[in-house]
Amino acid sequence: MPQRRRYLERELSLSLPPLHNAMRLVESLWPEGGHVVFERNGRYSVCGDLLGEVRLQSGRVRAWCDGVLVTDEEAVDPLRQLNACLRAFPLASWRAYGWAAFELGCALAGLPVGDEPLAHLAVPATEVVLEEGGARVRALSEQSLDAVCALLTAPAAERPHNPAPAPEKDIAPARAAIPVPLDPDAPDDPRSQTYRAAVRLAVDDIRAGLLQKVILSRTVPVDFPVDLAATYAHGRAHNTPARSFLLDLGGVAAAGFSPETVVEVEGSRVTTQPLAGTRRRSPDRAETLRLREELYASEKEIYEHAISVKTSVDELGTVCEPGSVQVSDYMSVRERGSVQHLASSVSGELAPGRTAWAAFAAAFPAVTASGVPKRAAYDCMRRLETGPRGLYAGAVLTVDSEGEMDAALVLRSVYRSAGRCWLRAGAGIVAGSTPEREYEETCEKLESIAHHLVPGRDQTHANTAGDTEAAGAEDPAPVRAGHLAKAGGA
Repeated sequence: MPQRRRYLERELSLSLPPLHNAMRLVESLWPEGGHVVFERNGRYSVCGDLLGEVRLQSGRVRAWCDGVLVTDEEAVDPLRQLNACLRAFPLASWRAYGWAAFELGCALAGLPVGDEPLAHLAVPATEVVLEEGGARVRALSEQSLDAVCALLTAPAAERPHNPAPAPEKDIAPARAAIPVPLDPDAPDDPRSQTYRAAVRLAVDDIRAGLLQKVILSRTVPVDFPVDLAATYAHGRAHNTPARSFLLDLGGVAAAGFSPETVVEVEGSRVTTQPLAGTRRRSPDRAETLRLREELYASEKEIYEHAISVKTSVDELGTVCEPGSVQVSDYMSVRERGSVQHLASSVSGELAPGRTAWAAFAAAFPAVTASGVPKRAAYDCMRRLETGPRGLYAGAVLTVDSEGEMDAALVLRSVYRSAGRCWLRAGAGIVAGSTPEREYEETCEKLESIAHHLVPGRDQTHANTAGDTEAAGAEDPAPVRAGHLAKAGGA
């Protein structure tokens, strides 16, 4: 590795909204990929111009620095090795950005996962943190620092033509979002029948005592190219996520509005936020509150939430100081886009010698997107879902040189890879589940992203029926612009 380097830093005062500036950076400086935007409570961190990358795939951990392969070893203890690779990069005060696929959890449990990529993390040569009124820019060269600062402070008239839109009102009419009607009452639709049949089989397994809960998901292919940056900007104006993200890294691209975190580590404090139990939100506030009362009155939804919280407590208990794990905000309601959830927070103090990666390993994948117990849920999902999940129900995360981590659960997202685009959604199945209600729930969740898809200008990379297997689709019929009706999703 070359000599240790340090970021050059500059503070800026800005008048445009942070989201607008984040999209400007992505569209102007890194339009071909190699970027991550990660948002928490209105603060947007943008990673671009990559210095180093670490990938976990095919049973090996590989790391590159300045484009040169510096590590290539068997993945014996993959999370420890990922951490070691990041710490070996010649950079002070770094923050890494990236993603972990759902199948990483299967691999950590000792299950075979094939050759699909399991994790990809990157350390930026250029990083921008945007908040209301200003930005902090970090770069490894004066040239990069000047370029970013010039872009962010340039008058609007001097900015590049056709920028990514920020709020909805800025989206040009020709590229307005395509509203996606959803019809949960479609008993004759084959996609509906396939999902409902899977729910019945899962309920049979649960009643037979094989497991307590499993999340079953559906994939919905989209047959028109999606402008992910514009979709992210448009969708963020209409969602209330715990975290949001836009990424194009390692051949995987996505935009999403995460309803909960898998794990947050700040100092020695570790927290996870299980959400389980769902009802839709309505434009009519009175109807939303009526549905909230229905949620609280549902024995099935309360049971589903309670076992998720208990599992989270047990998981954090394996890495925290004895007696330090506590539950707060138990069964509060959090509104997330088109739905509302029962929610709790579980937190504790990391035991001596335990790191953020140990906490991540304990909680990943999130119990609210896998099941109870997780190993039995993996087996059930592999039988009843088609193809690997990939980024769906995995995590988009940041981790830094001080050991702090923020990992968001990947749901309510649109995915793109190898020219294909798709949506995915799921529902928690327990003994009291009914196929009709669980299918309806997937449709309700899908609205958080499906109503905000902004088509791209390039119409040459639409999905075809032959692409659906690689996209993780369970039905070869793609969803066409304006015709997602009857196709429930994640």
